[in-house]
Amino acid sequence: MTRPDAILTTLQRSDAARPRITCYDDTASPTRGERIELSARVLSNWVAKAANALQEEYDIEPGSRVLLALPPHWRTAYWALAVWAVGGCVVLDGGEQADLCVSDDPGLIDDFIAGSGAGAGAILVTLMALAREADGEIQDGVMDEAAQLATYPDQFAPWGEADDDDPALIVDGETIAFADLAAWAAEDEAEALDRGARAHVSTYDTALFLKVLLRAWSCDGSVVLSRGEPTVEVLAERLVTESVTHTL
Repeated sequence: MTRPDAILTTLQRSDAARPRITCYDDTASPTRGERIELSARVLSNWVAKAANALQEEYDIEPGSRVLLALPPHWRTAYWALAVWAVGGCVVLDGGEQADLCVSDDPGLIDDFIAGSGAGAGAILVTLMALAREADGEIQDGVMDEAAQLATYPDQFAPWGEADDDDPALIVDGETIAFADLAAWAAEDEAEALDRGARAHVSTYDTALFLKVLLRAWSCDGSVVLSRGEPTVEVLAERLVTESVTHTL
């Protein structure tokens, strides 16, 4: 598997315009009913903006830890890729120390800043696709992603590159190096994905979501994510409409 900090380059070379992630929202929330689809080219633009923000505003670099407290979502995909693009480590365990918190939960961000002390950084993500600013008050030092991320360049050059043995992910108490992410993504793989597979997943588990993304993209495939709990009829029609080849 290509390292996650280079995987988008591989996908763009293969087919920059083909959908790589399609997200349906069936949650009981303001995002209900959304369908968002990103090609490798568009996803790369989001990753570049997020990676530039991480570097320029928070000095995130190889060895830095970023708490990614987000649900399975298309925005979660580009934030994880952005952390890896700058050589940082995605932290999914809330009890771990981190240099920065990226979350859609204002209360969690407040707790992170209170527990981390002066100078702690955080980014508040608004999941709604067309949001132009966060809903409600934001404390000083917290970036409003909806209002500010678009101002960053959509081209990115890292200041440093992570080594293969640098930490890339912390999940369930385990630290996984960049070189070992492929093996982690293939854990418990019940069914191998064919090249170009279109894999469907419906989960509340962000770690599983990232696994599916890495698995599908490693074989030049794509992912359809259903957030929430669609009815049996809706899901069956969706799988046909989206030409899903594998359900995970």
